Amino acid sequence: MHEMTVILECPDETSLRDVGARVARLLQAGDVIALHGELGAGKTTFSRGIISDYSGTTDVPSPTYTLVQLYDSGPFPIWHFDLYRLKSPDEVVELGWDETQDGIALIEWPERAGDHLPEWRLDVTIEILGEGRRVTLEPRGEGWQTRLHGF
Repeated sequence: MHEMTVILECPDETSLRDVGARVARLLQAGDVIALHGELGAGKTTFSRGIISDYSGTTDVPSPTYTLVQLYDSGPFPIWHFDLYRLKSPDEVVELGWDETQDGIALIEWPERAGDHLPEWRLDVTIEILGEGRRVTLEPRGEGWQTRLHGF
């Protein structure tokens, strides 16, 4: 782990959403947030915190079946990807993957993107701890290391 790694304990869903909202306040155009965690860990809940804080949108369905949802009411558009059902990493291209450099990409199941996943990103790992969750924020690239300082 990098020295700027941030680990937070979230006792409930509200605190998990709140951490997402705190991350939302650090967002810049071109950001990629890769959300790791098993089924039911809270990736979509965390994403709801980011999206509702950033764009004011409270209706945030899981993109499990649509694969991608676009929210464009904030300063920059947010693409919320759920790659769980992807059969091949190259399928991300058909989902508008390349358009996200002017906005923000939230990616659930990022390992399914293969080589398409950028090296410069924020890795968010959510682990189930009883009723609560442990959230690990791991910056990849200078931008996130600087922004996470004091998180």
